[in-house]
Amino acid sequence: MSRSLRRGVLAATVLTLSIASLSACGAGNDAQTLQIKPDNAATTVGAIKIQNASVVTQPEADAKGPATVTATLFNSGTKDQTLKSIKLTGTGHAAKLSPAKGSDKITVPAGGSVVIGGKDNASAVLENGRDVVKDGDAQSLTFDFSETGEVKLRAYVVPAKGTYEQYGPSALPSASGSASPSSSASASASASASGSPSGSATPAGSATPAGSPSGSASGSPSAGR
Repeated sequence: MSRSLRRGVLAATVLTLSIASLSACGAGNDAQTLQIKPDNAATTVGAIKIQNASVVTQPEADAKGPATVTATLFNSGTKDQTLKSIKLTGTGHAAKLSPAKGSDKITVPAGGSVVIGGKDNASAVLENGRDVVKDGDAQSLTFDFSETGEVKLRAYVVPAKGTYEQYGPSALPSASGSASPSSSASASASASASGSPSGSATPAGSATPAGSPSGSASGSPSAGR
């Protein structure tokens, strides 16, 4: 075997041993840490799986108002589970939960799922959202379920724009109030329009021209007598 060939075999052997050593280290106590994704908006604990979790704030950066938590909850167990709360971990702030229908709690049925956020879905609202979360952050959330208990994950904080527009909070309350001038204007316009025809009917209803000839005709013979 030539000297150059022996050198190549030796180098390949050393590289193989190095890779094997690194693999052995990765299989130790730190192997699980390589799989941790703190900013991932999905997690599974027991029968509960949470996907697509996010915190959606007002669309404009300077807008004050609530924020919403959006997520899809899956229950692979054999028992229904109630979502007891959604909290901003370590802050003392919690979202106000409302089911899609009725006044009962949000329940994730056995073998089913529940969507939080968006039209006709359950909702989780954070009052004064701008004061407790910041766009661009990965906010730690704690979902508390009746059977599984607490499930924690990090969710991105994003404004209600683009894809998140349909899942976010409504615009500022003043925006909805601006509709009152237009409605009052339309009401006054319709009132004046309806009043005008009824008022114009008065001249048409007065029979002054027709009454005048009849009056003079009846008066003329009596004067002749």
